[in-house]
Amino acid sequence: MKRRTALQLTAALIAAGTIAMPAMAQETLKIGAVGPKTGPLAGGAIVSYWPNVELWASDVNGRGGLDVGGTKYKIDIVEYDDQTNPGETIKAVQRLATQDKADFILPPYSTGLNLAAAPIFAQFGYPMVTSTATSDQIEELSEKFPNMFFTLGGAQAIATSTAEIMSAMRDNGDIGNRVAMVNVADAFGIELAEAARPVFKAAGFELVYDSSYPLGTQDLSPVVKAAKDANPDAFVAWSYPPDTFGLTEQAMIEGLDTKVFFTAVATSFPAYGERFGEAAEGILGVGGVNADGEAFKTYAARHLEVTGSKPDYWASAMVYSSFQILEKAIEATGSLDKAEVTDYIKNNAFETVIGTIDFDEHNNNTSFWTVGQWQGGVFKGVASTGREGAVAPALKASWK
Repeated sequence: MKRRTALQLTAALIAAGTIAMPAMAQETLKIGAVGPKTGPLAGGAIVSYWPNVELWASDVNGRGGLDVGGTKYKIDIVEYDDQTNPGETIKAVQRLATQDKADFILPPYSTGLNLAAAPIFAQFGYPMVTSTATSDQIEELSEKFPNMFFTLGGAQAIATSTAEIMSAMRDNGDIGNRVAMVNVADAFGIELAEAARPVFKAAGFELVYDSSYPLGTQDLSPVVKAAKDANPDAFVAWSYPPDTFGLTEQAMIEGLDTKVFFTAVATSFPAYGERFGEAAEGILGVGGVNADGEAFKTYAARHLEVTGSKPDYWASAMVYSSFQILEKAIEATGSLDKAEVTDYIKNNAFETVIGTIDFDEHNNNTSFWTVGQWQGGVFKGVASTGREGAVAPALKASWK
């Protein structure tokens, strides 16, 4: 009788709101993230990839979580360092899928590591909206991996834009026809070089030097010396972050002083502009953004506030945009079913910090930046396949 009375009193107090009950734990979604924190590509991932993982999780959780059919889910990120090793990327994605039971997995960093992981994403049905991969094999890849999407487009568009910019400069009498081209011997560099050769030839340029170097090469002086000896009018490097910095430094040391100087990934990094200062002015590189647009400015300010670092002027915003696509697809479907989310991504357009992204056969092939240039201390987009805000390209001044 006493126990019953106590229970009745407790129930009455709860009903009256005089006893505080412990808050129910909020539902969480386990999200996997795999990318280099060590190895040759760690420098790029630490700029473009990992801060956006942090920013996205902070933004979503700050809004109360993802709304999935009326239930709010906080995001719990499970991170793995793949050491810039495709084998480690594969193992990490497998572990996330089978042991960690991740609800979703964010695609890794770089073209090569995305291609390595694609079969595992497909095997377990995870939607894979890549943000740091470029390829001209998108049609074949999407047929093989129907859950895979590309936001940065293909190598052909980048090579074509580069050739068009150089052609305009040549037609103005600013440069000649001689081009020295080098590439990192990784999926990204190899595909860009293969795309550029016929494009440059069709545009009337002569490749007076054409060579590759292994990923992680420390001493790039032989590459630069050989390129200089070929007496080029333009230097084009399909490079990754460490070599982008290294090639530029060696070009200044060796006096490879062409009016067109193009390096690829990391040319858009704030650290590149800080490292080379006025010497960076006029240097061309892959990518770009509408640096003067309010959307990018707002995103960049939030990126700095949350992560303590600046985004780059190309891939950073696209990485964040790819996470937004996943977020919007989950909320729109009200489902955690991977196949349902994948189908929604395939058939819908998304408003993101980079602008509207609408996939055509898994490829964002109508709205991405191809070439940017350092102008006035900012890396601005000078060519794209449909983005607004491009500025006119200019010749690079002498290193001196």
